[in-house]
Amino acid sequence: MKRHLLLALVLLVSLNFLIAQEVTFEEYDLDNGLHVILHQDNSAPVVTTAVMYHVGSKDEDPDKTGFAHFFEHLLFEGTKNIDRGEWDKIVSSNGGSGNANTFLDRTYYYETFPSNSLEVGLWLESERMMHPIIGEIGVNTQKEVVQEERRLRVDNSPYGAFFEQLLKNLYEKHPYRWGVIGSLDHLASATLDDFKKFNKTYYVPNNAVLVVAGDIDKEKTKKMVADYFGPIPRGASIDRTEIREEPISNTIMAKYHDPNIQIPAILLAYRTPGQAERDAYVINMISTYLSDGESSKLYKKLVDEKKIALQIFSVPIDAEDYSSYIVGGLPVGDNSIQEIKDEIDAEILKVQTDLISEKDYQKLLNKFENRFVNANSSISGIANSLAENYMLRDNTNLINEELGIYRSITREEIREVAKKYLKVNQRVELEYLPEQKDAN
Repeated sequence: MKRHLLLALVLLVSLNFLIAQEVTFEEYDLDNGLHVILHQDNSAPVVTTAVMYHVGSKDEDPDKTGFAHFFEHLLFEGTKNIDRGEWDKIVSSNGGSGNANTFLDRTYYYETFPSNSLEVGLWLESERMMHPIIGEIGVNTQKEVVQEERRLRVDNSPYGAFFEQLLKNLYEKHPYRWGVIGSLDHLASATLDDFKKFNKTYYVPNNAVLVVAGDIDKEKTKKMVADYFGPIPRGASIDRTEIREEPISNTIMAKYHDPNIQIPAILLAYRTPGQAERDAYVINMISTYLSDGESSKLYKKLVDEKKIALQIFSVPIDAEDYSSYIVGGLPVGDNSIQEIKDEIDAEILKVQTDLISEKDYQKLLNKFENRFVNANSSISGIANSLAENYMLRDNTNLINEELGIYRSITREEIREVAKKYLKVNQRVELEYLPEQKDAN
């Protein structure tokens, strides 16, 4: 009886938690195709203005890669009404902060201000969309910035190239096969007209979502949105060709020699469903169970207990067309990457064969609940979630539904999805090795 009462109390607390965390929002379209999402929360005097464009590295010409990431930098260069070097000064002088990021499917710009500077944020983002200056000075300046970024993050960084190396083997036809930062040779050879064409194609209101979240008055905000973004002309419709990969049926073996490392690594990559599909949520749970953090099965077994691994890591990649689960490790001492691989396979086999324990299952649910709360604990986090859910998952209300999806996934479902996607013959095995020394 006590057990049933305790369970009822837990369920009641969980229900109250979900109700308390519900995010209300309103969404609509302007005549030019811009999708607008407004979230009003007057509990603190802050506001986030954010614009997500449906353009990432997958939208690039295979012979002109790196454009999406390049534009993340270029569109801070200035506009018709904002001089070069003034963007960050305007943000900081109004008590705000901002940034941008690019990935496979989207590019995201955002600012957070005291709420009395909301109009500044809307003006800035409308300027970025309507009046960008794509000129020689800005282009040449940002080419140097991106070159330095690649040197720091990829070329001269230990294990910095593993992401690119895995993608080029995981995909044969799909544009996910090149890295987000792209090719410096492509950027160097691109013309000013190439950059202007890319901007005209993708940085248009009908390829974007604007989110305004925080301490706002919705009716006044709608008026400002209409004033600043309404006059921006609609762009031409974007023709996106769906590219599907043939399933991997035989293990893809690859090697890469990195001059920046001394300890080899083994990386295993599985192609998994696009992030909006239910199986992608299950894969995220499997990834967390096996290899996320020091409490994961692989870390405890290989690092803590057997002490054969220096580090175990996972990089689950959520993307629109395909996602992926990447797991790997670094051996310690005289242990080999083959031993690491064998132990990873043994743990995956357990998930495919046996149900995970009820205790582990509850720990998993707790982790995802914490992630959900943390991701949406700030106005800027809520703005990001609303934009991504609308643009990449076609369901803005996932901000209120996603935790329920994870809670509905059963232990049996975890076992079946592991059987379906985590097969040895359906993966890339990348041996990431120190550079070979010249025998002479």
